[in-house]
Amino acid sequence: MASLVDRVRGHGRIAVGLLFNLLVSICIVFLNKWIYVHHGFPNMSLTLVHFVVTWLGLYICQKLDIFAPKSLPPSRVFLLALSFCGFVVFTNLSLQNNTIGTYQLAKAMTTPVIIAIQTFCYQKTFSTRIQLTLIPITLGVILNSYYDVKFNFLGMVFAALGVLVTSLYQVWVGAKQHELQVNSMQLLYYQAPMSSAMLLVAVPFFEPVFGEGGIFGPWSVSALLMVLLSGVIAFMVNLSIYWIIGNTSPVTYNMFGHFKFCITLFGGYVLFKDPLSINQALGILCTLFGILAYTHFKLSEQEGSKSKLAQRP
Repeated sequence: MASLVDRVRGHGRIAVGLLFNLLVSICIVFLNKWIYVHHGFPNMSLTLVHFVVTWLGLYICQKLDIFAPKSLPPSRVFLLALSFCGFVVFTNLSLQNNTIGTYQLAKAMTTPVIIAIQTFCYQKTFSTRIQLTLIPITLGVILNSYYDVKFNFLGMVFAALGVLVTSLYQVWVGAKQHELQVNSMQLLYYQAPMSSAMLLVAVPFFEPVFGEGGIFGPWSVSALLMVLLSGVIAFMVNLSIYWIIGNTSPVTYNMFGHFKFCITLFGGYVLFKDPLSINQALGILCTLFGILAYTHFKLSEQEGSKSKLAQRP
């Protein structure tokens, strides 16, 4: 009886964790879009706020013994911190200049780009069926972009740069975690302040610092509260991701990500009145089919590899 109660409590905690991650993940997209549309807060400055709040949050977490920091040489993390800046800045610029649907679908191109990087730069091989799933993913993104009545060329440039830098970052994070023997939180604890320092130097060259439109400009109290809330929610997204993976598995988080993908798309069309044509809807379904097929085949191959290892004497 006691074990049944413990199991129910455990499942309840996981359900609450997944729901919390769903809420904050969707909230950060819509809140950032709202800040850009209704307040015009500068992009790099908002990213800087996110990085600083994330570092402060991680500092509090390590003081509460949620994770143990590990000393890392700055030179080994520098390139990773630079790509961290690039992927967040370009992703936010994509959100700022595109509809939420186009922004969300463009992010789906990260999978094909990661596969291309690992194939050509790291000589990693992928099965034919995994490679074939890239066709519907790519075709769906092209369909949506081509028929998007709010098509923005600059927005697509930012989306493409965001996908490229995000893909490089994700590949490097995996490599660095293995190389330095650290987990995601330990790595982010060193990345966040270094990335903050980089942006602090870069912001004055690209955005006003004081006066109208600057980070220290005459913003309304509501705008400042929203920016601060955005930073706190960005930190909560990271924290909840680590909790879910630590208490379930990367597979659960990955599958749950598909649900968030659909909810975010739907919310964008409802909240921001983004137009949606039949061809765009077909593009979305095509990309979603490709993502689900990729996940299914990837999980099947991972299970097959585990079974082979288990059968070895």
